[in-house]
Amino acid sequence: MRDKLQQLAISISALAFYAVFNLAWAQDLLTQKILPLELSTHAAMAAIKKCHDDGFKVSVAIVDQSGLLKVQLKADGAGPHTLDSSRRKAYTANSLRDSTNKYAMLVTQKPELHGLTQLNENILLLGGGFPIKIGGEVVGGIGVGGAPGAQFDEICASAALKVLKADNTFENK
Repeated sequence: MRDKLQQLAISISALAFYAVFNLAWAQDLLTQKILPLELSTHAAMAAIKKCHDDGFKVSVAIVDQSGLLKVQLKADGAGPHTLDSSRRKAYTANSLRDSTNKYAMLVTQKPELHGLTQLNENILLLGGGFPIKIGGEVVGGIGVGGAPGAQFDEICASAALKVLKADNTFENK
């Protein structure tokens, strides 16, 4: 009987250790906010509409937290180059976690930072891209390309951020 009680005590101790260990390990798992496809599509359409209403034919890209393309739309009549520029702006904003215009101006002011333009082939330091921040966390990026000036691309991207209810605090410059 004593042996059985010892075995039971060891089994219970092992089980308790296993449960505590698994609970501690599970707490180390990260949770991640994800941009839903439907919401991303609505946001991209809002940017296209804003630019259309302002007389501009643009492309809009939204990337996820990993920098992978989630949604990309090209307005009727937008140039083919706008697809690449919008995607690269979205990627850059997500990757660098700030406005692409901020980095474009920074590189102009500090030539020693010119290497930022060559981090990889996806980086584009030209205004029109913003990270998408929700609950203080960067969950993706948006880029608009094709308006006649970065400030107009940014206005259209801001329309998409409103749809996403992003907590970005960028001013259009």
